[in-house]
Amino acid sequence: MLGMLDEIDYGMLLVTADAQVSYLNHAARLELDGDHPLQLLGNTLRAHRAQDVAPLYDALAAAQRGLRRLVTLGEGTQRVCVSVVPMPGPTATGQTDPARATLLVLGKRQVCEQLSVQGYARSVGLTPAETRVLEQLCAGARPGEVAARAGVAVSTVRTQIGSIRTKTGAGSIRELVRQVAVLPPLVGALRGLGGAAGSAGPRR
Repeated sequence: MLGMLDEIDYGMLLVTADAQVSYLNHAARLELDGDHPLQLLGNTLRAHRAQDVAPLYDALAAAQRGLRRLVTLGEGTQRVCVSVVPMPGPTATGQTDPARATLLVLGKRQVCEQLSVQGYARSVGLTPAETRVLEQLCAGARPGEVAARAGVAVSTVRTQIGSIRTKTGAGSIRELVRQVAVLPPLVGALRGLGGAAGSAGPRR
């Protein structure tokens, strides 16, 4: 089961009411970097900004009452929505455990994951140049910005976009990005090597 959760490209954590982390999947370990609104200090989950502390703990307290919350943390490009979901916790008597675990699901900070884009590009036969264009479009770049970064004419990029749309059947750039955004996750096969050094901490 834990291995299956590591194949999901949404960060997922199980925490207690006082934000002690008992489990986090591989995606969560990657997400909780220095720029994320949430930080992992030992086994404790903390809000990076002081103004996010109250919303986080209010949501965790609500989860203990069986209430779901969607909280927005951080600011600017690092703003992230976090789904706070109470987990059932039956005791031996069949009653609900008052110290139930809470599931946190981290929203993404980018629409399209690079591995998913690359896998999709291979599946529809995009060239390496077209794949790079697709990656930038999915990151929000406009054709002119893509051209400037590559040092080519805008007309060249527009030709590549036309080829991408033909191969994918997308009627517009917006539809193209939507196709990639709804792809199932494709997580790197080498992820275990990166986590081998971090054996301490919450269970994965």
